Amino acid sequence: MMATATTDIYAFREALGNSKHVIVVAGAGLSAASGIPTYHDGGGMWRSLDAASLATPEAFERDPSLVWQFFHYRRTKSLHAKPNPAHEVIAKMSLPRYLKKVAPNAQSFHLITQNVDGLSVDALQTLLRGFAHETRSGAEGGAHGTRPEARTRPAAYKNPIFEMHGRLFDVQCTQCSYRREDRSNPLCPALGAADAALRDYQDAGTKASDIPAEQLPRCPECGALARPGVVWFNEKPLHLDEINNVVYKADMCLVVGTSSTVRPASTYAYRVRRHGGKVALFNLDPSEKDIAGADFVFRGPCEVLLPAVFPELG
Repeated sequence: MMATATTDIYAFREALGNSKHVIVVAGAGLSAASGIPTYHDGGGMWRSLDAASLATPEAFERDPSLVWQFFHYRRTKSLHAKPNPAHEVIAKMSLPRYLKKVAPNAQSFHLITQNVDGLSVDALQTLLRGFAHETRSGAEGGAHGTRPEARTRPAAYKNPIFEMHGRLFDVQCTQCSYRREDRSNPLCPALGAADAALRDYQDAGTKASDIPAEQLPRCPECGALARPGVVWFNEKPLHLDEINNVVYKADMCLVVGTSSTVRPASTYAYRVRRHGGKVALFNLDPSEKDIAGADFVFRGPCEVLLPAVFPELG
């Protein structure tokens, strides 16, 4: 019989300190404090139409106008969002300089995120830009009086972030291989006009616009209809081979802001524990199934829990 999960922070920190290969599996709860809506909390029109049913290839084929309006709304929300303290703690774990403070034996770190908002990447890039600025300042100021660590830009672990469900700001062609990030807002005039016609998203259900396909985003290379660059339900997630490799060798898995609902991400913690690793759960409202599959359980908002558990990384 497996031991009952504990809430002992010190026991968790000891287990993490002995770990060599650390992974984080993250979901919507990680970005909740940044104001990113989930599929179940996207505004009036989307809730009334069961938002999850809009995130499918079949829905796009049936009504590309409605699906584009749904994802354009999510893009707009994400454009104004900023990484929260939980993103920032995980970003620091991506750098050996910081991870070694809490896991001195660590040899690798990877974040496997189901989120498509790009906030985890933004947090890491912001951190690295800060170090680059320190490096330039140290070089301009000369060696005297400059801390040695300020003169050397730290490197992140190799390929530290896997965005397995794609990226909301990517636009990809439905016909050719074109795929690029595009943070334009609006993405096209028709989608901008549809947004402008709404007083707010609570009454959007009565004001859906039927946008002709030729006025929706098009591929700049072949002219075909473009689609959001996210992985929809019934599509194969990205980076699966690389993810399977890091899960196979992981001996510590932090599950942050997600539950055991969407495969294959829902299986990763189980697989780590099955081969002798430890699982720590950080979630506002973990299910009984999640708790049963964990060694350590910490209840609460991710943006509060992670800085509290890892004060060295706050």
